Amino acid sequence: MFTGIIEELGTVDALDVDAATDSAQLRLTAHDVLDGVADGDSIAVNGVCLTVIAHTATGYTVDVMAETLHRTALGQLRPGDRVNLERAVAADGRLGGHIVQGHVDGVGHLLDREHTPAWDTVSILLPAALRRYVVEKGSIAVDGVSLTVAGVDDGPPPGCDASLHIGLIPTTLARTTLGLRQPGDPVHLEVDVLAKYVEKLLPTRAIGQDVPPGGTTVAGRI
Repeated sequence: MFTGIIEELGTVDALDVDAATDSAQLRLTAHDVLDGVADGDSIAVNGVCLTVIAHTATGYTVDVMAETLHRTALGQLRPGDRVNLERAVAADGRLGGHIVQGHVDGVGHLLDREHTPAWDTVSILLPAALRRYVVEKGSIAVDGVSLTVAGVDDGPPPGCDASLHIGLIPTTLARTTLGLRQPGDPVHLEVDVLAKYVEKLLPTRAIGQDVPPGGTTVAGRI
């Protein structure tokens, strides 16, 4: 588990893709996140939980399997790219952000950014499948960064992509890749896992009907 508080900006050394197995190995330069690291530990790269398979004092290597390549933008990384890094939180650690699993739910794209002397405001494409999990003043991880949703554009019809808006303070701009992202760049989105569990546990309801005590219906969902 992670908290969405980025510890370090790492640098991509290489992404070696094996077309035969539809997988890759990602090599990164890092320092802070390697303190006390052991092979087999988890480090989130742009919000994607990956396992350290080898490391030195100045870098480490992770495997990226086909599922991860297909569901994230890691396959687009190039040497020299900066990435957000966070070690898995210790059981006695401080939960500085929110509960982040490192399991990307979707890839959005930066739509727009507005700079002010005090902060930046960014708008991000919100895939239709994730709209119901994102609420104003709720939590979301963007490239692994724990952030508060400032607003959600629900104007498009249901089933269509929407957009979410986030304010970025100077510390976030300086210490994460979100200070570098430009319109059109892909970003990883992980919604609040609590929302997904609540949805799963709530009884199915017929549209316009109440569920009888102890019963469910499969006629539809509200």
